Amino acid sequence: MALGPFYVAQKLMDTKGARGTAILMRHGETEWNRQGRVMGRHPVELTEHGRAQVAATARFALTIKPDLIVTSPLVRARQSAEILAAGLGGVEIVEEPGIAEVLYGRWEGMHYHELIEDPHYVTYRKSPIEHPTPGGETIPEVQARGVAAVMRIMEARAGQRIVFVSHGDIVRTVLCHFLGLELKHFHRIRVDNATLSAIQIAGDFAEVKFLNLMPDPHQAFVAPFSTARAETKRDDHK
Repeated sequence: MALGPFYVAQKLMDTKGARGTAILMRHGETEWNRQGRVMGRHPVELTEHGRAQVAATARFALTIKPDLIVTSPLVRARQSAEILAAGLGGVEIVEEPGIAEVLYGRWEGMHYHELIEDPHYVTYRKSPIEHPTPGGETIPEVQARGVAAVMRIMEARAGQRIVFVSHGDIVRTVLCHFLGLELKHFHRIRVDNATLSAIQIAGDFAEVKFLNLMPDPHQAFVAPFSTARAETKRDDHK
């Protein structure tokens, strides 16, 4: 037997500070997800498909038996949390602004092709660690508030399994922290709608249990939205 599990078992016995299991979930699909539009803090609701995604994840997660659901206050996350809670038999829900979506400022509402042609975005894409969004946040600031929220709640509810219903980049940056992955690589972690990632925390140690878990694994190989430009067909009469 490898010695790695012995080390992990010893570390997970730590009873100081935060301890328990944080289960990170991205909200279900919205119409803006399908369109490739930046949602940010806009009050965009789930689609029927998004609701079905969350309901399927709830059935899938019944054996996890969470003690609490902590949700971003944004409507798409709150709707996801309510569907999840109902599917799990009525788990308590509390809101936490620290896991709300990134402030994207004037990018909010823009489509993919508009965004990639924005000079500010070109600079941001090259170094999101150093450059803020036009709404004022850098990715390290996003990570800091997300990790702080998770740790604060895990300390207050020590030993429990807690689901955090949040947003794609919040989940990615929090996972980077617990994986010990350089934040500049946060885009390498795929986070689909209504998926689960779990981390067991014990003091200053964390073991990642699973990433981007979903009822239909095939979905992870499907592009989240079309990047093809809409072409207007014209008949050339010569």
